[in-house]
Amino acid sequence: MKNIKMITFDLDDTLWDNMPTITKAEFETRKWIEDQVGKVEWGDFNDFIKIREELIKNDPSVQWDISKLRKEIFRIKLLHIEPESYRNRIVENAFDLFMLKRHEIELFDDVEVVIKDLSKKYTLGVLTNGNADIYKFDIGKYFHFSISSLEAKNSKPHRAHFDEAIKQVNDVSFENILHIGDHQIHDILGAFNLGIDTLWFNNNNSEWDQDFLKPDEFNAWKDLPEIIKNKYD
Repeated sequence: MKNIKMITFDLDDTLWDNMPTITKAEFETRKWIEDQVGKVEWGDFNDFIKIREELIKNDPSVQWDISKLRKEIFRIKLLHIEPESYRNRIVENAFDLFMLKRHEIELFDDVEVVIKDLSKKYTLGVLTNGNADIYKFDIGKYFHFSISSLEAKNSKPHRAHFDEAIKQVNDVSFENILHIGDHQIHDILGAFNLGIDTLWFNNNNSEWDQDFLKPDEFNAWKDLPEIIKNKYD
């Protein structure tokens, strides 16, 4: 039985359902932009991927700096707006609005109660590929640290997040970490490759698609404390 001292959590789709939040934030931001400058041709998802690939060619940091990515996409979509100073002001204000709406989340049932309980025994941290700030929420007070892709300068499943995590607390190694997340590759494989124990949050009844042993899973946060207790106490 491993001596778990630290538990790290993914954010999007682990602590809350991210799709409704991002969809609403995107819709309201685009509407605000068009209220300022008129109709904008936003394109579809394939257009987004193409723009992203071109941006990465010119600036590899866009791969892990998703705030920069979003701003640059706004800038490209508004190239017809003059003067440039006005365009840049619209971009910055639009991004601020997006980030405000991006933090209008609804935690899954029992998340706050469970996090509070776990923080009494374990050091808790956040490892996210996104740009949500856990410290903007009430539950932020239970977390010792938060590492985003911007801070790690890479994205999970790359090991950078996990390497940064063990720098946050003395006398903690990968053997002492439990990582909890929803994504089979970004979270579970990323941790598995380093010998870090994992729990898979699977509230969508997804099939396990990987060629390594599926970790224990849970689909309701109320069940998490008992699972951890049975495995590590």
